[in-house]
Amino acid sequence: MTGDNELGLVYVPTGNSAADYYSAMRTDKENAVSSAIVALDVKTGEPRWVFQTAHKDVWDYDIGSQATKFDYHHEDGTVTPALLVPTKRGQTFVLDRATGKPLPEFPVVEKPAPASTMSDDPRSPTQPWSTAFPRLAFPDLKESDMWGMSPIDQLYCRIKFRKARYVGEFTPPALDKPNIEYPGYNGGSDWGSMAYDPESGIVIANWNSTPMYDQLITRKKADALGLKPIDNPSYNPSGGGAEGNGAQADTPYGIVVTPFWNQYTGMMCNKPPYGMIEAIDIKTKKVLWSRPLGTARANGPWNMPTGLPLNIGTPNNGGSVITKGGLVFVAAATDNQIRAIDIKTGKDVWSDVLPGGGQANPMTYEVNGKQYVAIMAGGHHFMMTPVTDQLVVYALPETADQKH
Repeated sequence: MTGDNELGLVYVPTGNSAADYYSAMRTDKENAVSSAIVALDVKTGEPRWVFQTAHKDVWDYDIGSQATKFDYHHEDGTVTPALLVPTKRGQTFVLDRATGKPLPEFPVVEKPAPASTMSDDPRSPTQPWSTAFPRLAFPDLKESDMWGMSPIDQLYCRIKFRKARYVGEFTPPALDKPNIEYPGYNGGSDWGSMAYDPESGIVIANWNSTPMYDQLITRKKADALGLKPIDNPSYNPSGGGAEGNGAQADTPYGIVVTPFWNQYTGMMCNKPPYGMIEAIDIKTKKVLWSRPLGTARANGPWNMPTGLPLNIGTPNNGGSVITKGGLVFVAAATDNQIRAIDIKTGKDVWSDVLPGGGQANPMTYEVNGKQYVAIMAGGHHFMMTPVTDQLVVYALPETADQKH
């Protein structure tokens, strides 16, 4: 959550009511606030406004990021207290903090969306698109984007692509064949959000390009696969849960969800990079620089680290922090490194290997005139990074040969 003391509002990012990939059981009131930012009055708890980023969401496009507060300076000299709202879709919405309306410089339009393949669960005829802010995603997938370490791997992925239904970002779930979901439920910005430098007007965003391969299944097949909800006495943790296959109990359908990958090598079927970081000028709406985030040192086929410093761009979760000296500190990537990046050039100026995965936001603080940067290197099971309980803190050396 993010709070505004002057307006007395707290901005709550929401998910969906059950179930993730089937919406027919949700009430109209639930549908109205799903995958949205809800501004609550801190004195009463009542909603002041709601802005929805996906209608009748059945793609797990819930908002994983807290919104980022900033003040937007208009050309006429006026200032609007604003919010940056990043999403897993790679769409970023720029809202007035007081009203929830998109700023005039960042219009949102409703575009036609694909119809449902399931007669008992119709989709919204339109979906919202932020038309001025650069999209944090690559263009829609095509068969020639399929990738592999060998021609056989690429052929396997091209066959998977052809077997699936894919008509863009809002390809609806189906019972008759798999559907490709891109940018995916860990695509765009998941958790960590964006950083903003008020002096330069630069937004720093790191994001994922990780499509998913989904398919609805009958209740009979879900039972045969042993998919049970977590509160069922027969629940098997290896049979599904928050990520992957799900029972979707009390609905007609279970769900089978996997990354869109070569299941034999564990490598994604879309070509790299799989994770990016970029700088965006909030006034011109232009990307100043963009680069892959994360090396192959701790990543590779069959989940075997290659040790190679190749900057391939890995999946990443966790945001960044910007210092007044013009450095962007970010970990997030699955190479278990923390970096300091020059905000003007996008070049690394320093890095270190963490004891665990840095899937968290760094923070910076000062004690007795000395500045520190801290990161919780806790790791994450879904990102397959080492899990630890270590908080790692850095500071500049006091002399050339003394480090802290």
